Amino acid sequence: MTGETLYPRLEPLLAQIQKPIQYVGGELNAQVKPWESAAVHWALMYPDAYEVGLPNQGLMILYEVLNERPDALAERTYAVWPDLAALMREHGVPQFTVDGHRAVRDFDLLGVSFATELGYTNLLEALDLAGVPIHAVDRDETHPVVVAGGHAAFNPEPVSDFVDCAVLGDGEQAVGDITDVVAAWKAQGRPGGREELLARLARVDGVYVPRFYAFTYGADGTIAAVTRTRDDVPAKVGKRTVMDLDEWPYPKTPLVPLAESVHERMSVEIFRGCTRGCRFCQAGMITRPVRERTITGIGSMVEQGLKSTGYEEVGLLSLSSADHSEIGQVAKELADRYEGTNTSLSLPSTRVDAFNVTLANELSRNGRRSGLTFAPEGGSERIRRVINKTVSKEDLVRTVTTAYANGWTQVKLYFMCGLPTETDEDVLEIADLAVEVIRAGREASGRKDIRCTVSIGGFVPKPHTPFQWASQASAETIDSRLRLLRQAINSDRRIGRSIGLRYHDGKPGVIEGLLSRGDRRVGRVIERVWRDGGRFDGWSEHFSYDRWMQAAADELAPFGVDVGWFTTRERTEHEILPWDHLDSGLDKEWLWEDWQEALSEEEVADCRWTPCYDCGVCPTMGTEIQIGPTGRSLLPLTVV
Repeated sequence: MTGETLYPRLEPLLAQIQKPIQYVGGELNAQVKPWESAAVHWALMYPDAYEVGLPNQGLMILYEVLNERPDALAERTYAVWPDLAALMREHGVPQFTVDGHRAVRDFDLLGVSFATELGYTNLLEALDLAGVPIHAVDRDETHPVVVAGGHAAFNPEPVSDFVDCAVLGDGEQAVGDITDVVAAWKAQGRPGGREELLARLARVDGVYVPRFYAFTYGADGTIAAVTRTRDDVPAKVGKRTVMDLDEWPYPKTPLVPLAESVHERMSVEIFRGCTRGCRFCQAGMITRPVRERTITGIGSMVEQGLKSTGYEEVGLLSLSSADHSEIGQVAKELADRYEGTNTSLSLPSTRVDAFNVTLANELSRNGRRSGLTFAPEGGSERIRRVINKTVSKEDLVRTVTTAYANGWTQVKLYFMCGLPTETDEDVLEIADLAVEVIRAGREASGRKDIRCTVSIGGFVPKPHTPFQWASQASAETIDSRLRLLRQAINSDRRIGRSIGLRYHDGKPGVIEGLLSRGDRRVGRVIERVWRDGGRFDGWSEHFSYDRWMQAAADELAPFGVDVGWFTTRERTEHEILPWDHLDSGLDKEWLWEDWQEALSEEEVADCRWTPCYDCGVCPTMGTEIQIGPTGRSLLPLTVV
């Protein structure tokens, strides 16, 4: 009988591994429904370790949405660490869910949420452990349908050999439609087998089935054409957009991990989408338009979430949380509501031009005053114009100094290295900025113990952004500039000892770049790396640059392309890109124009507050920007 628990076979193995707690399930608010009660069974996977995957908001939302349906069942599975994977292979225990410890192979669908491309090898490992053919073409109607989602699914071509379909955009409604299709197909006796099921799924809005699209390539290695192999599937697949977030107040009962995780807090998404127009930011581009949750909707989610979890910190999440049109009122009224309790509020990061002390004080009123994080992204004002992160040096120093003067002692500044048109001088201005922040902060606060942490990430061009045509900086360029920056910060130890510098070398970014802008030919590289032992590539201790580069050299050579062709090569205006048949709503012509404006160092305003500048999303998707003020207010609660 399918759906039976594997736990009696798994339990003896757990005593032989590190961190067995991550595999036992039974977390607060976890659900295990009777197998026979549901017509459609979903296994939901975050392709990373439990401690990273459990707090993932997207997977948690879909878990609840599906389990609220009487005809559906959803359980979770995560990437298995190599110590347990070896024992599972030795003892014949397949990939399992942590809820019911059921075999992933028994489920109708395996939904995989890709927040980053570096999780691709973990998908292949999970499929192999599950006993599911890693190639979609080798599966039949007895195998689960592998569904990719998340931001990385907006270019699923590198994993198109391994997934059956990809969902573009918001998943709340899409998973319901997919469930309906699968339920009907099963009820009808599975007519036409797997091919017919996939054809039906391909006609669901927002669902892309790679097997029904063929790629041809030109002599120069570029894509010559992408054509449908069936007339009953769309020529271009558009994304799904949930418009009224108050109708989808998920997660209502967030999961509470048994083991330490990367986020020890409850999170509430206060709005979705961003129109700031930062040219490097794929998330901001593909999630348009802005849709705010109302203050009353936020309040009810915070109330229910706190009651159901016992957490004492609430993260108010979005791509730019301080941009919520009623953020001041939200923070004040939540602080009023929970005054006298241990409940504290937090924002993941704050825009320099959106910060004010009143807001920060409200957020920390009931909890400890933690450090503040700001993300200027670029070191010089010139490079910030290029990336459309419009904030001046004076504004940044003034904002950070104000924070120090009002009692904060820790500030974190986040930058990127390797941005288009960047020079060594642009990066060295990060050091000048950090030094000035410390000097001004010491003067304003009268203290010597203030600190500034500078965190640097390597820039990777992403699909569906104005920088999708850009040349990516090489690992050598990134590493050279970071060495110069470290020397500049340490040149004056009286200041430098108050500045922390955190960064990674440029090599992982090269591989991320290969995967983010790759096409179907890159799938051979992913498979080769996995077969050569590649796992957990997002973890520095497991990542092997040499393994990836050797695999790429061997597998891409027959096609006449290499890693540099996908990464450091600048694209031309009319080149067919691997994701052109997948519609994020943004006009390609508008993206190109914005790319040219970036090269000219021209800034673009936020269309929330200015007239539309025709990016294409609202008319293409039949959507619109949704912002306050709503005129609503939180009612006081009797806090028990």
